[in-house]
Amino acid sequence: MEESIITSVQNAHIKHVVALQQKSSLRREEGLFVVEGQREIEHCIECGYEVVEVFSRHENITIANATIVTQQVYEKMAYRGSTEGIIAVVKCKDHALSHLSSLTSQHSPLVIVLESVEKPGNLGAILRSADAANVDAVIVCDPLTDLYNPNLIRASIGAIFTVPTAVCTSQECIAFLKERNIKILTAQLQDSYEYYDYDMRSGTAIVMGTESTGLTQQWREAADAHIRIPMLGRLDSLNVSVSAAILMFEAVRQRKVKR
Repeated sequence: MEESIITSVQNAHIKHVVALQQKSSLRREEGLFVVEGQREIEHCIECGYEVVEVFSRHENITIANATIVTQQVYEKMAYRGSTEGIIAVVKCKDHALSHLSSLTSQHSPLVIVLESVEKPGNLGAILRSADAANVDAVIVCDPLTDLYNPNLIRASIGAIFTVPTAVCTSQECIAFLKERNIKILTAQLQDSYEYYDYDMRSGTAIVMGTESTGLTQQWREAADAHIRIPMLGRLDSLNVSVSAAILMFEAVRQRKVKR
């Protein structure tokens, strides 16, 4: 790439970044995605991702080999406004379930499983909470959004890079958890215990469904127990990211209590 400042929004590199921001099909095809913001890019690099290109509005940027762009060009590329004026194109990682093979009940892992999550912002928020709770893994089953959606990266503030995350089918995930004797707790209103009455100190997978339809029958049947968050007001549900945070931090609380 030329070292001169890019001033045109029609520049091929700039148009490529915009396309990667907008098209999940292109992200899958090329194995590339876009990260905005100094903090997020640093998390990305620290977690072993390979940065392909960096664009910045500032000449004194700390990341090496960054290409300088004008404010107009940056605004064309940026998915959001306040990101310290820096954008990177990064290689995707493989999120196969086999990468989590070290998880066994012997080490009492805490796993969050999400079935058919639709909204990238919700998935990003759950990953952010999972990082805060030091969850061992997040498994996304039959996803309806890709892990490198810019809204997901934004909502996770980089937790998509720090939390071990796998993508697979629900059937594959159920078999994976059963083989490792990790208890499956499904969050559902019907036929369930209040969440704080169930022991989550051993290897545990907390499984969440979509807000609209909940979990499919295969998860309900595979569960070792069904748990619920009591609804004390007039409404009967919480945002899935809020529910996930409540349940994972209950597991954290229990694990801090001596047996």
